Amino acid sequence: MKKISVMIPCYNEEENVEPISKAIIDVFKTQLSNYDYEILFIDNDSQDKTREILRRMCEEDKHIKAIFNAKNFGQFNSPYYGMLQTTGDCTISMVCDFQDPVEMIPKYVAEWEKGYKIVIGIKTSSKENKLLYWFRSMYYKFIKKFSEVDQIEHFTGSGLYDKEFINVLRDLKDPTPFLRGIVAELGYKRKEIEYEQPKRRAGKTSNNFLRLYDAAMLSITSYTKIGLRLCSFIGIIIGGISFIIGLFYLIMKLTHWHQFTVGMAPMLIGVFFLGAVQLFFIGLIGEYIMSINVRVMNRPLVIEEERINFEDGNE
Repeated sequence: MKKISVMIPCYNEEENVEPISKAIIDVFKTQLSNYDYEILFIDNDSQDKTREILRRMCEEDKHIKAIFNAKNFGQFNSPYYGMLQTTGDCTISMVCDFQDPVEMIPKYVAEWEKGYKIVIGIKTSSKENKLLYWFRSMYYKFIKKFSEVDQIEHFTGSGLYDKEFINVLRDLKDPTPFLRGIVAELGYKRKEIEYEQPKRRAGKTSNNFLRLYDAAMLSITSYTKIGLRLCSFIGIIIGGISFIIGLFYLIMKLTHWHQFTVGMAPMLIGVFFLGAVQLFFIGLIGEYIMSINVRVMNRPLVIEEERINFEDGNE
């Protein structure tokens, strides 16, 4: 009997962990009864009752497993690490708040049985904030346009991954993994299934501007050269414009020495403008350097505090 692993990352999801597990179990009992399964929750140091609920769930059902991180290791490392700890013939990654519909599981499995090693969900629309969805669309188009890898638009990481691809992920040893880019760059031939993203069932999202910015910069520094090339191109353009303006002022001053007064305003504007441009690109280059630095340090994805219902014990 084939075994399917469902990996669910969570952080402060006390209102969702039990309902999502019941919904997934119901899917396996009614539509996928010929498969064995495990549900793995990886908790990123929740500060509510999430861990207390998970302990009880694991005690009641041995199909449910849990990993508790020693601290919050970020929105990318924790789910990626969780996928590496699964034991099924394939792994399905889903979020805990029901924004990845459980109804997608049978669809993923059906395409997997047809031979696809990767089956992913693609958002065609969303019931989330319309402005936020528009910004996400612009971001995906930007990354896709400037990346050397053909990036996948509106792909959040939700999908099914065959154990062969999971083994590829295990061999990468990337301390800052960006699954969406890895699937696009290294993944097998994939099947894409469209869906409408529902609203979050309960609780508040942990995503904020800084988290979204971090995700954007990770993809930009990992899969595009546009930032570094912009530094060169804009530097050349501004240098050329400055040379032309300087030459114009020199000619005007030489030909109209007494009538043409340069004044301090153009100089001050130029200094502040060039200073702002320099600071912007120093920060952008710093993002690339920081990304390189993290990879060179090669620190572990996460540090576990506890694991429950694994064969090697609860350590």
